[in-house]
Amino acid sequence: MIAIGSDHGGYRLKEEIKKYLEEKQIEFKDYGCYSEEKVDYPNFAKEVSKSIQRKECDKGILICRSGIGMAIVANKFKGIRASLCMSEEMAKFSRMHNDSNILTIAADYVSTSQAICIVRMWLATEFEGGRHIDRLKIIEEIEKENMK
Repeated sequence: MIAIGSDHGGYRLKEEIKKYLEEKQIEFKDYGCYSEEKVDYPNFAKEVSKSIQRKECDKGILICRSGIGMAIVANKFKGIRASLCMSEEMAKFSRMHNDSNILTIAADYVSTSQAICIVRMWLATEFEGGRHIDRLKIIEEIEKENMK
Protein backbone atom coordinates (compact mmCIF):
# COMPACT_ATOMS: atom_id res chain seq x y z
CA MET A 1 0.00 0.00 0.00
CA ILE A 2 1.35 3.40 -1.02
CA ALA A 3 0.48 6.53 0.95
CA ILE A 4 0.32 9.60 -1.26
CA GLY A 5 -0.01 13.25 -0.35
CA SER A 6 0.61 16.72 -1.67
CA ASP A 7 0.03 20.36 -1.01
CA HIS A 8 -1.78 22.65 -3.44
CA GLY A 9 1.38 23.09 -5.52
CA GLY A 10 1.70 19.36 -6.05
CA TYR A 11 -2.00 18.56 -6.37
CA ARG A 12 -2.15 18.26 -10.16
CA LEU A 13 0.92 16.04 -10.32
CA LYS A 14 -0.43 13.90 -7.47
CA GLU A 15 -3.59 13.30 -9.45
CA GLU A 16 -1.53 12.18 -12.47
CA ILE A 17 0.55 9.84 -10.31
CA LYS A 18 -2.64 8.38 -8.87
CA LYS A 19 -3.82 7.62 -12.42
CA TYR A 20 -0.55 5.79 -13.06
CA LEU A 21 -0.91 3.79 -9.82
CA GLU A 22 -4.48 2.87 -10.74
CA GLU A 23 -3.40 1.75 -14.24
CA LYS A 24 -0.73 -0.47 -12.69
CA GLN A 25 -3.19 -1.74 -10.06
CA ILE A 26 -0.98 -0.50 -7.25
CA GLU A 27 -2.99 0.13 -4.10
CA PHE A 28 -2.71 3.57 -2.56
CA LYS A 29 -4.35 5.80 0.00
CA ASP A 30 -4.66 9.51 -0.71
CA TYR A 31 -3.95 11.64 2.36
CA GLY A 32 -4.73 14.91 0.58
CA CYS A 33 -4.83 17.63 -0.36
CA TYR A 34 -7.92 17.38 -2.52
CA SER A 35 -7.82 20.60 -4.54
CA GLU A 36 -5.56 23.48 -5.53
CA GLU A 37 -6.84 25.55 -2.62
CA LYS A 38 -3.91 26.84 -0.51
CA VAL A 39 -2.92 24.47 2.30
CA ASP A 40 0.08 23.90 4.58
CA TYR A 41 2.33 21.10 3.31
CA PRO A 42 3.59 19.89 6.74
CA ASN A 43 0.16 18.50 7.58
CA PHE A 44 0.19 16.15 4.60
CA ALA A 45 3.80 15.06 5.10
CA LYS A 46 2.88 14.27 8.71
CA GLU A 47 -0.09 12.08 7.75
CA VAL A 48 1.82 10.12 5.11
CA SER A 49 4.78 9.61 7.48
CA LYS A 50 2.55 8.47 10.34
CA SER A 51 0.77 6.00 8.05
CA ILE A 52 4.13 4.34 7.40
CA GLN A 53 5.11 4.41 11.07
CA ARG A 54 1.79 2.73 11.94
CA LYS A 55 2.42 0.19 9.14
CA GLU A 56 -0.87 1.11 7.45
CA CYS A 57 1.18 1.77 4.31
CA ASP A 58 4.49 0.35 3.13
CA LYS A 59 5.85 3.39 1.30
CA GLY A 60 4.87 6.97 0.61
CA ILE A 61 4.98 9.58 -2.11
CA LEU A 62 4.87 13.30 -1.29
CA ILE A 63 4.65 16.13 -3.81
CA CYS A 64 5.04 19.87 -3.42
CA ARG A 65 6.50 22.56 -5.65
CA SER A 66 10.15 21.93 -4.69
CA GLY A 67 9.88 18.61 -2.85
CA ILE A 68 12.18 20.05 -0.19
CA GLY A 69 9.64 20.97 2.46
CA MET A 70 7.95 17.59 2.25
CA ALA A 71 11.30 15.80 2.65
CA ILE A 72 12.26 17.95 5.63
CA VAL A 73 9.00 17.24 7.46
CA ALA A 74 8.91 13.53 6.65
CA ASN A 75 12.48 13.06 7.89
CA LYS A 76 11.43 14.38 11.32
CA PHE A 77 9.67 11.05 11.91
CA LYS A 78 11.54 8.09 13.35
CA GLY A 79 12.05 5.34 10.80
CA ILE A 80 11.30 7.54 7.81
CA ARG A 81 13.89 7.88 5.08
CA ALA A 82 12.45 10.43 2.67
CA SER A 83 14.38 11.14 -0.51
CA LEU A 84 13.88 14.03 -2.91
CA CYS A 85 14.45 12.51 -6.33
CA MET A 86 14.75 14.55 -9.51
CA SER A 87 15.73 11.67 -11.81
CA GLU A 88 15.24 7.95 -12.26
CA GLU A 89 18.83 7.36 -11.22
CA MET A 90 18.32 9.21 -7.93
CA ALA A 91 15.16 7.17 -7.33
CA LYS A 92 17.01 3.93 -8.03
CA PHE A 93 19.86 4.69 -5.64
CA SER A 94 17.57 6.07 -2.93
CA ARG A 95 16.02 2.60 -2.78
CA MET A 96 19.12 0.46 -3.48
CA HIS A 97 21.45 2.16 -1.03
CA ASN A 98 19.20 3.99 1.44
CA ASP A 99 16.04 1.85 1.52
CA SER A 100 14.06 5.07 1.08
CA ASN A 101 10.46 4.62 2.21
CA ILE A 102 9.14 8.01 1.10
CA LEU A 103 9.75 9.54 -2.31
CA THR A 104 9.38 13.31 -2.55
CA ILE A 105 8.88 14.94 -5.91
CA ALA A 106 9.29 18.55 -7.03
CA ALA A 107 6.22 19.40 -9.12
CA ASP A 108 7.79 22.62 -10.44
CA TYR A 109 10.98 20.92 -11.65
CA VAL A 110 9.89 17.67 -13.30
CA SER A 111 7.33 17.03 -16.00
CA THR A 112 4.48 14.61 -15.47
CA SER A 113 6.20 12.02 -17.66
CA GLN A 114 9.47 12.44 -15.74
CA ALA A 115 7.62 12.10 -12.44
CA ILE A 116 5.94 8.89 -13.60
CA CYS A 117 9.34 7.47 -14.63
CA ILE A 118 10.77 8.43 -11.23
CA VAL A 119 7.86 6.76 -9.42
CA ARG A 120 8.11 3.64 -11.60
CA MET A 121 11.86 3.29 -10.91
CA TRP A 122 11.45 3.97 -7.20
CA LEU A 123 8.70 1.38 -6.80
CA ALA A 124 10.54 -1.23 -8.90
CA THR A 125 13.90 -0.97 -7.13
CA GLU A 126 14.68 -3.19 -4.17
CA PHE A 127 17.06 -2.41 -1.32
CA GLU A 128 20.28 -4.26 -2.08
CA GLY A 129 21.36 -4.73 1.54
CA GLY A 130 25.00 -5.71 1.98
CA ARG A 131 27.24 -2.87 3.12
CA HIS A 132 24.21 -0.56 3.19
CA ILE A 133 22.65 -2.42 6.13
CA ASP A 134 25.44 -1.20 8.43
CA ARG A 135 24.78 2.39 7.32
CA LEU A 136 21.07 2.07 8.03
CA LYS A 137 21.95 0.76 11.49
CA ILE A 138 24.02 3.90 12.05
CA ILE A 139 21.05 6.02 10.98
CA GLU A 140 18.84 4.10 13.44
CA GLU A 141 21.34 4.77 16.24
CA ILE A 142 21.35 8.48 15.40
CA GLU A 143 17.55 8.44 15.53
CA LYS A 144 17.62 6.77 18.95
CA GLU A 145 20.01 9.45 20.22
CA ASN A 146 18.16 12.42 18.77
CA MET A 147 14.48 11.49 18.45
CA LYS A 148 13.31 10.91 21.98
